[in-house]
Amino acid sequence: MAYPDELRERADAYLEHLRFSDDAITSGLEEAMRYSLLAGGKRIRPVLALATARAIRRDEADFLPFAAAVELIHTYSLIHDDLPAMDDDDLRRGRPTCHVAFGEDVAILAGDGLYAEAFHHVLHAQAGEPRDVLRAMCELAAATGVNGMVGGQYLDVHEAAADGADGLRRLHALKTGRLIGASVECVLLLAGHDEAATMAYRRYASELGILFQIVDDILDVTGSADTLGKPQGSDERHGKRTYVSEFGLDGARGLAAESVANASAALSQAAPHGASELEQITHFIYTRTN
Repeated sequence: MAYPDELRERADAYLEHLRFSDDAITSGLEEAMRYSLLAGGKRIRPVLALATARAIRRDEADFLPFAAAVELIHTYSLIHDDLPAMDDDDLRRGRPTCHVAFGEDVAILAGDGLYAEAFHHVLHAQAGEPRDVLRAMCELAAATGVNGMVGGQYLDVHEAAADGADGLRRLHALKTGRLIGASVECVLLLAGHDEAATMAYRRYASELGILFQIVDDILDVTGSADTLGKPQGSDERHGKRTYVSEFGLDGARGLAAESVANASAALSQAAPHGASELEQITHFIYTRTN
């Protein structure tokens, strides 16, 4: 099953035209921000947003500002994850990480800038009823804050998650799953859908986030730096809890199969008439090799 590269190319073209600096004095910061933002990748989160728009029979072009904002936030999180105080990685998407290329101080500021510019861009460029835009931005902020991505990162670096499968799932539901979920749910909010209309999509997106993390943990063991575009075995070197460290490689693969089945079932309920691009993304996440 093919990946929806048409949507990825559309997101890439939109991101390429984004500019952040109005003054030459901060052009070096913009350079660092764009260096990481335009490093490539499958753009899973913005593609999920555009695919969700298609699934609800809306023009995906109307949601490009939000899709771009999600990728800005994701890029910020990668820059900060790679810092010496966090994962201390020197390779990301096949090229030197931001702090290696520009220095740790500039990398921190580049991440900060991308996060702020994400919200600025949506509030400036995203069409929609003001109430719906605010609802979506509230969800995006929550998904990336203490009760979302950043909280999950804290649980990870401080080994604060509860023992057992539930604790591990909670860790990754926050660290990885919330932003993936917001990529889907915020499009529904921007489109004016109510709580009931988003429930099945929310279950789908939540399960998809867990699936992504399980496969990521597997690839950290089975992949290579050349295929992954980042150091292989980073989780093991840092002693992190992963689905492989807790359940073994075969156990993690079994959990991935269970998770993709749950995600597919939820998507069938959310989009009973089909959502081909979301189905393609689900299959890609389950079968990806990088």
